[in-house]
Amino acid sequence: MIRIGVAGAAGKMGSRIAALSKEYAGLRLAGAFERPGHKDIGRDIGSVAGSGETGVKLAGGIDEVIDSVDLIVDFTSVESTKANLKIAAARGKAMVIGTTGFGKDDLAEVAPLFKKIPCVMASNMSLGVNLLLKVLQDVARALGDDYDIEIVEAHHRLKKDAPSGTALKMAQVLADAVNRNLDDVAVYARKGIIGQRTQKEIGIQTVRAGDIVGEHTVLFGGLGERIEITHKASSRDTFARGALRAALWLGGKPSGLYDMQDVLGLK
Repeated sequence: MIRIGVAGAAGKMGSRIAALSKEYAGLRLAGAFERPGHKDIGRDIGSVAGSGETGVKLAGGIDEVIDSVDLIVDFTSVESTKANLKIAAARGKAMVIGTTGFGKDDLAEVAPLFKKIPCVMASNMSLGVNLLLKVLQDVARALGDDYDIEIVEAHHRLKKDAPSGTALKMAQVLADAVNRNLDDVAVYARKGIIGQRTQKEIGIQTVRAGDIVGEHTVLFGGLGERIEITHKASSRDTFARGALRAALWLGGKPSGLYDMQDVLGLK
């Protein structure tokens, strides 16, 4: 039995992870925490999540739960996740990280910590999206430079980072498949007289509106035809279940950084 603690447990993602954890026989919710001063601290996390009493009280920080759990699931913010990761690594606790917005400098800062604990880190925990990454790689390799590549992603109005971590992951997979350096070919916005599209560029466009959970479309445009591959998430539960599956998979794994491709056996 793996005892899990949930960071940001009163938030949209954290509350669903806490609520759905009871569906997994190999997992036990043993801790839940929020930032200090949160209005729900001290309440049963099941009541906060609307899923029934759990006996687990919402704590005011990771320090209050770290010794009673084996693993932390974190979908918070970059700075909060980095702080939690440092504490988890110091205490030898595994992590599942779904936080998006990590830049290269952030990843370089925490890279040494993955030598101390096993961690699954992915910009999207959806099983469908991670299967799609494999498909996109194969399609891009087959089409090569004869087809233009564009990515359009849409999320709710409250999302703070853009483009989404999933869109960036897709762009990286596609760039690698056609032997391009993403930093050199990515185009994130177009306006005015920009000239003809180059053959190598990969467009990544962002939509923010309403309560869209998450939509990603990859367009391969050729002469006389185009291929569009789309993934639409209708509920955050798909990400929560992916994270819980990753938590189960991590049991007994050696220290190191893993992703959902590892969890699903796609590598």
